[in-house]
Amino acid sequence: MNSLFKSEPIIFDLPDAEIIYYPNFFDKKEADSILEQLTNEISWQQDEIRVFGKVHPQPRLTALFGNEGKSYSYSNIKMLPNPWIPLLQKIKSKIENVSETKFTTVLLNLYRDGKDSNGWHADNEKELGFNPIIASLSFGTERIFQLKHNTISNLKQNIPLEHGSLLIMKGATQHFWKHQIPKTSKIISSRINLTFRVIE
Repeated sequence: MNSLFKSEPIIFDLPDAEIIYYPNFFDKKEADSILEQLTNEISWQQDEIRVFGKVHPQPRLTALFGNEGKSYSYSNIKMLPNPWIPLLQKIKSKIENVSETKFTTVLLNLYRDGKDSNGWHADNEKELGFNPIIASLSFGTERIFQLKHNTISNLKQNIPLEHGSLLIMKGATQHFWKHQIPKTSKIISSRINLTFRVIE
């Protein structure tokens, strides 16, 4: 599909979904450098979320970068974007080349250890539009990305997200599937995830 990659992308044969995985989108040397820069240069924040009427600290740190005026809201949190920095612009350009999509925004998540997580959800907020495309980059410790179909109870998929990998979800995926990064009891180091999206 693209000779620049060390291995061919994996296209998952799942109903009601279009999911493509690039295991080596960035090679280890470049991924290591990006991870170090993001860890040290991003102003991370921890918001509070409301779950079943109770307020809790979000179990991960976040940051939002994007085009001016393109705020993003989820789980009763409204985030205003920081202006693009050169590193994120460079990454965005590379992703746009393979996805053929011009992204307006990136939400960054820092999972500090195995206790940090992201519960079941779909990226279906109204500002993302119909059939949104989500490009998810992973740096650092490998974590398991779990998917489950909304109506077919036994239809599930686990994808280990490797250091330097890219996962693209598009088409009807967000209408029919939910996804999560579960907690793990393993002693692990941090992971940074960048989810590029188009806010209309």
